Amino acid sequence: MTDWDVAIVGGGPAGLSAAYEAARRGARTLVLEKATHPRYKTCGGGLIGHTVAAVGGRIAIPADDRIERAEFTHDGRAPFARTAKPGRTLLAMVRRPEFDDALRLAAEKAGATVRQATPVRRVEQDGDGVAIRLGDGETITAAAAIGADGSSGITAKHVGVEYGQVDLGLEVELPIDRARQEHWRGRLLIDWGPLPGSYAWVFPKGDLLTVGVISARGDGERTKAYLRDFVRRLGLDGIEPVHDSGHLTRCRTETSPLRKDRVLVAGDAAGLLEPWTREGISFATRSGALAGAAAADGELTRYEREVETTLVPTMRAGTKLLAAFARRPGLFHTMLRTPPGWRMFERFCLGETSFEGTVERFPVRQALRLLG
Repeated sequence: MTDWDVAIVGGGPAGLSAAYEAARRGARTLVLEKATHPRYKTCGGGLIGHTVAAVGGRIAIPADDRIERAEFTHDGRAPFARTAKPGRTLLAMVRRPEFDDALRLAAEKAGATVRQATPVRRVEQDGDGVAIRLGDGETITAAAAIGADGSSGITAKHVGVEYGQVDLGLEVELPIDRARQEHWRGRLLIDWGPLPGSYAWVFPKGDLLTVGVISARGDGERTKAYLRDFVRRLGLDGIEPVHDSGHLTRCRTETSPLRKDRVLVAGDAAGLLEPWTREGISFATRSGALAGAAAADGELTRYEREVETTLVPTMRAGTKLLAAFARRPGLFHTMLRTPPGWRMFERFCLGETSFEGTVERFPVRQALRLLG
């Protein structure tokens, strides 16, 4: 007998979604999280419709703002703005400490056990199950394990995940006064940047603004300069950040494994994210739920099939969009301004469509051809 039916390494959106689905199916479920909730994570914190649909049935989303208006610039120039259809929310803005902690409580309510401040040192397998070695020397055994400890975690290494796209994200959380809160309420700003494939964002969260940039890894100094210039351009320089952090986002290769025998990987650990926007929370919650259900049902190969069917096509389309955007950001900015371009962006945010369907529609397909 193993200690647990399903053991999950990592207590973020992927791991807690896996725990919720496994526990509600009656599996003895354990989550091992190295930190203690609530804890800060570098993240824009914008929830698209797919995420809201994935978690809305188990938590009340702790939104600090709901975005109805989007503004766009190209390296500070050619501004334009669009507003969502009346009564619709483009993004729900959350702070990760509160959002992740709500997911933890939902997983525990479903029957999962969450052990915090519990680092994992090693994962091993044999014919009887999975052995997980903890930092204090204890060993946990499980019939199946799910890795949700990020792209640099031990489970990704154990499974042999391969990454084909690596980007550097930098972010500051800025406390703002009441006047700025009113100015940014319900609106976001996206700036297509000067580096290939780069962009910056401003996301409002009540008395905080999350301001960040992302670009391909390998040009860190220029990425830092882009963030400094962007903050200064917005008139936000001189505000002492509450948080000033960075992280690498890693996107899997087409053939990267999702499983090694009894160990599945989900979310960032599997390299699952949208390559153009680098949006990852919806991929984490959805892949985590698929992994938890498959592990609880004892059908581990089903997880691989479901990810390939539901998530990988969107990633392929995102790769096409990123390539077009990196080549011709100015034309891409102009395309987004058109009715078909805006509908593509709006419907993606609302969760009404995924990119694989959008890029095959005639106006968007023709525009991508023009972009090369």
